[in-house]
Amino acid sequence: MSTVKESVEVEVPVSTAYNQWTQFEEFPNFMEGVEEVTQLDDVHNHWTTRIGGVRREFDTEIVDQLPDERIAWRTISGDTKQMGMVRFQRLDDTHTRVELVMDVEPSGVADKTATAVGLIDRRVKGDMRRFKEYIEQRGGESGSWRGRVSPA
Repeated sequence: MSTVKESVEVEVPVSTAYNQWTQFEEFPNFMEGVEEVTQLDDVHNHWTTRIGGVRREFDTEIVDQLPDERIAWRTISGDTKQMGMVRFQRLDDTHTRVELVMDVEPSGVADKTATAVGLIDRRVKGDMRRFKEYIEQRGGESGSWRGRVSPA
């Protein structure tokens, strides 16, 4: 399993950054390779990605969610095996640190090669930079979900 960690400081309040991140169907606007995310219910999402010409579909489950603090997930079906957490840290009234930590288990030769050459690290770094641009240019969130999910 490969661990990827990246953080970015965004110029919005913590609630704005958190609220935007809960809008999973908006992820294709700033995540490279993500074609579509369909929110199935409060804790399940269906993902369609195309990375390096390889199309994948998988489902994720949110296992821990605390408004303005964190969202943790894991895959529950499909070709992709991953788990991760995004944390939101209030720096002041208008600045937030968003930190993403993700464990990815490469499946197949292409994934193992991509991991070995740092492609996943670069993609996550780019996604976080694009999230910063996306949320700062919007000036506010496109929606929110303030529910709480407790680990089982």
